[in-house]
Amino acid sequence: MESERKPVRVVVVDDDQLVRLALRLVIDGEPDLTVVAEAADGDAAITVVDEQRPDVVLMDIRMPGRDGLSTTRELLTRPAPPRVLMLTTFDSDDLVLGALRAGALGFVLKDTPPARILDAVRTVADGNPVLSPAATARVIAAATGPQSSEARRSSREAARKQLSALTERELDTARAIADGLGNPEIAERLHISIATVKAHTGNLFAKLMVENRVQIALLVRDAEE
Repeated sequence: MESERKPVRVVVVDDDQLVRLALRLVIDGEPDLTVVAEAADGDAAITVVDEQRPDVVLMDIRMPGRDGLSTTRELLTRPAPPRVLMLTTFDSDDLVLGALRAGALGFVLKDTPPARILDAVRTVADGNPVLSPAATARVIAAATGPQSSEARRSSREAARKQLSALTERELDTARAIADGLGNPEIAERLHISIATVKAHTGNLFAKLMVENRVQIALLVRDAEE
């Protein structure tokens, strides 16, 4: 039964004590969620995550010392890493893109209404990305923003090399994922079953060595620049 499920265990990482307190109060008010630890910087976050083994880490992206991006990369090298949900002011944080490439499952703005933050934690705990269509568009815009021609060429060549391992149908599926489509919409577009979409997606994870659909979308966009 749903009520018998263990609460999702959350670690909150933010250098602002008031932000940590507010998030703890919001999260601990839910029967299916619990904050098991807090950390004020990246080094402390790594320590508490190793101790507590949480399901989800709410990670501030900008902190003194080790920032959220570096910390996320470190945590995701663990054999059984937590799901990472970035906390950001997005408009001024170009580091979000790097965090998504590293394997974070999404991000929430710090001024997001509490109910949506709670929904985001639950979604990430289930292994699903938290990116609305509008947010996805902005991430893609950041991915294709100002960059040196050499950096663009390097990213494009690396992405195309990875995608070259795919079959034509797998590539079609990857492009549909990059367009923000869910499995039912992909099945309709490609005239295949949802089960086949899931099979193709599983192949994408294995062949591209990615952990979520956001990383697939970014690879496709890099390849098509």
